[in-house]
Amino acid sequence: MFSHKLFQGSLLTLAIFAIANIQAAAESADAVPAKIPEPTTFVSDHSGRFNGQRIDYRVTAGETYLRELDGAPKASIFSFSYRKNNLQTDEVRPVTFIWNGGPGSSSTLLHMGSFGPKRVVVPTDASHAGTAPYPIIEAPETILDVTDLVFIDPVGTGFSRALGDHEGKEFWGLKEDAKSMAEFIRTWLTDNGAWNSPRFLLGESFGTTRAAAVANLLEGEMSISLNGIIFVSQALDYQGSTPYVRDNLISHITYLPTMAATALYHNKIQPRPANQQDFLQQARRFATDELLPALFKGTAITSSEHDHIRDRLAYFTGLSPEYIERARLRVQGWRFAKELLRDQGLAVGLLDARYTEDEIDDLGAAPARDAASDAISSAFKAALMDYMHSDLGIAWNRLYLDPADPDLNDNWRWRTTDDDQAWEPMFVNTARDLASALRINPGLNVFVAAGYFDLVTPFFDAEYTLNRHDINADRVQFKYYQGGHMMYVNEPSRTQLLQDSRDFILQQLAR
Repeated sequence: MFSHKLFQGSLLTLAIFAIANIQAAAESADAVPAKIPEPTTFVSDHSGRFNGQRIDYRVTAGETYLRELDGAPKASIFSFSYRKNNLQTDEVRPVTFIWNGGPGSSSTLLHMGSFGPKRVVVPTDASHAGTAPYPIIEAPETILDVTDLVFIDPVGTGFSRALGDHEGKEFWGLKEDAKSMAEFIRTWLTDNGAWNSPRFLLGESFGTTRAAAVANLLEGEMSISLNGIIFVSQALDYQGSTPYVRDNLISHITYLPTMAATALYHNKIQPRPANQQDFLQQARRFATDELLPALFKGTAITSSEHDHIRDRLAYFTGLSPEYIERARLRVQGWRFAKELLRDQGLAVGLLDARYTEDEIDDLGAAPARDAASDAISSAFKAALMDYMHSDLGIAWNRLYLDPADPDLNDNWRWRTTDDDQAWEPMFVNTARDLASALRINPGLNVFVAAGYFDLVTPFFDAEYTLNRHDINADRVQFKYYQGGHMMYVNEPSRTQLLQDSRDFILQQLAR
């Protein structure tokens, strides 16, 4: 006999089982990581004239996955690859891998300021770039006639991200960053069938720190030889580019010629020298032959020597003898940026000392912000975002990180040993990596581009760094420009930098 109460109990039991099964399925779904989609890629074809040659080229803007040994993706590296179409029979194109610095910078500045096929126009006289719209024009001077170009955004910048259970901080560190970039190059060469292509690295600022470390990994561990490295505003041994560390004697020497160039530019040198190059050579000699021995002696210096150094520092820096006396002959490079034009209520730029900014606090010891960055950053970012949308057809619901992931700087790892090993902090130095790579590969040479008005990575520091660390002088070429850290915002310097880079690449290919 059918029981209504039994039927109700059966329904209740079934409901409980159904709910339990739904909960179990949900818990199981939570336990299984979401499937990582295939890499996102945007492809477009273009044509232009570069150095007088018509080049048809394909732009592949998209993700390259770095993978574990078992093939599982661990990070997505977004890059912009410019590759020539319609190659002639047996034509082998070089490829140049390009990145900016930071750490934590996307490739925006080099991409839209100098080496990309289009560029944003900012004032060449170091005045503020103003407000949108910013002119975005063809860049026929760039080097796409002699090499393919790959602009790379490291993890935590641009569209690049850690994947799956991996976190960004796994890739945020001196060694970790270099490893990820070396792995990207190896993967890109495989994916693009370019293992027999001549290979160049081009980095700016921390990107040169990275390039030296990557070169050593490629040459020493991955058996991937390079044809050349281009350093734009080199930063290999940080002792010569850290003026804010009180007891860092070396920075007082490496910064002096840049301070002299800046003082001359702002008409603070009296009497004014007739020739900039001769004046800067005098500043170099004073820094090494007189200032260095005097600072090394410390309080053992004689009164007459002290007065001589004070007065010569006043001449080369354009600062008052009273200020230099109070600074105890130690003029910190970033304090100089605030002091030079203090009488006008202006601070000069750090990245490019041609720029000036009227800061709120006229009594500060050092600039609160950077006049150069404030003048051009908005223009460069707007240009890239517009170029991606209008020219490259990039329509993606992902934030382009420029600036970088806000957690990157706080989690960046400068430590070079494992956590369970002793480690005594020291200045960052990848010059030794470069020296090792040069010894492994005797065909590898380096081109160094330096701006006279760079108060972040001084041009004399480039000379100081690369003239030692067991690096042979005949393996390094230096060129100097009338600009700062991003010397290419000065128009004559931009075109000269591109021609010098082209000449270096062709020279290396002819070896």
